Amino acid sequence: MTVIRFAARDAATLTFFGLASMLAAAAWLTPALLPILIGMLLAAGVLLLAYRHLTGFWVAWLLVTGLSLEMAMADLAGQPSFQPTIAAIKGFEIGLAALTAVRFGVAFDRFNPAWGFAGIVAMGAAAGVHPGLETADLLRSLLGSVTPFLPFFCVRPREWGPAILKAVTWAPLLSVVLGTVLDLAGLRPVLVDSGGVRLAGLGHPAFLAGVCLPAIYAGLLRWLKTGSRRAAALLGVNLAILVLTGARAPAAYAAIVIGGSLILVPGSAVPRAHRLALVAAGLAAIPVLLVLGETYSSLRLFEILEGDAGHLSGRDLLWPAFEAAAAQSPWFGWGLGSGNLVIPDGGEIAQLLRTRAAHNEYLRIQVEGGQVGRGLLIVLFVLWVAAHTRGLPRLEQTVMRLVFLTYAAHAATDNVLISTPACVFFAFVAAVFGEAPGARLRERLDVA
Repeated sequence: MTVIRFAARDAATLTFFGLASMLAAAAWLTPALLPILIGMLLAAGVLLLAYRHLTGFWVAWLLVTGLSLEMAMADLAGQPSFQPTIAAIKGFEIGLAALTAVRFGVAFDRFNPAWGFAGIVAMGAAAGVHPGLETADLLRSLLGSVTPFLPFFCVRPREWGPAILKAVTWAPLLSVVLGTVLDLAGLRPVLVDSGGVRLAGLGHPAFLAGVCLPAIYAGLLRWLKTGSRRAAALLGVNLAILVLTGARAPAAYAAIVIGGSLILVPGSAVPRAHRLALVAAGLAAIPVLLVLGETYSSLRLFEILEGDAGHLSGRDLLWPAFEAAAAQSPWFGWGLGSGNLVIPDGGEIAQLLRTRAAHNEYLRIQVEGGQVGRGLLIVLFVLWVAAHTRGLPRLEQTVMRLVFLTYAAHAATDNVLISTPACVFFAFVAAVFGEAPGARLRERLDVA
């Protein structure tokens, strides 16, 4: 992995004091420029703070992202769309990645899936894109697609990984606590009726479930490595939150990763007999859940256990349109971002389901990149995970490979690459991969 480090340690400080001097001059010579310069000075001050305290700003960004604050803000403001705040969250990550690269260095991650999205854009430029897809839309989709992977392209400080893992494990509980506060204040419900009663936290049940998964995986790793009772307790809390969201697929994948890890991991601080006893207890709990389902059928999870477990939550209405679009350009697709054009905005399906997303990443990528683009992305993911997990200790290697096996399955029914929980998930992955022996590069090329 090649690393380039920039000599820019004092650039932010010089910019800040330069703007302060301009502010003083403007106050005396050109008062009309004063508001603009005050804004620039505040922005420079934030940049200076972020440059000096990058890990703290990364943690703050992750918590804001994991809490799904964009949804709570949209609801409180009475706005139907929260796209501007999603753009702000991803823009903040881009800025943090750029500052981290400036301070600590740029890394080359050869198999990173971000290269696959760049390849799809290149194929679109060569083969043509959807007539309704403008260049600005394509570039915006490229930026949004690669943003979750940006931490892998910068050298992170040593304390970054542990801080991110800790923040990931606390994000779901913090979302529920703050959501409960808003509920008690009468501002926004923490429980919503969406095919049954579901826990939403500050956002949507599906988004809360998406953040619960990396929180559970991070807690599982810490518990298996240390045997900490505190880690085990927080792991149990995050599992309970996931169950109460009523998210079926995430709950199943969490169970697979936990059960597989308890059975397979070597060198754990938790004795094997204890782990196998927990697996047996989990299997024995299944009949109990079925009995509880008859009493608490209003809860979505129990409603599913009792009845229609195969219900696709409207996906069966979305997928035919995407399949038809993919069939019209099977090899190279319609260009990155064309998936947003498949379901008409304001159409009957969009109004009914309140979404235009495919809820199937394989299908979405086939529409945008065709068979070639989808194959490229899958191959890169396989090589990337294999390359990074090869250097991990066997315990982390086993857990992370189980994580990505279930992630591959999860991609068939959810937006695991483009939603904001994806940013949390890949920050978690970057923190784990960064702990591998040899992941920290000691040779850096300083550029004056």
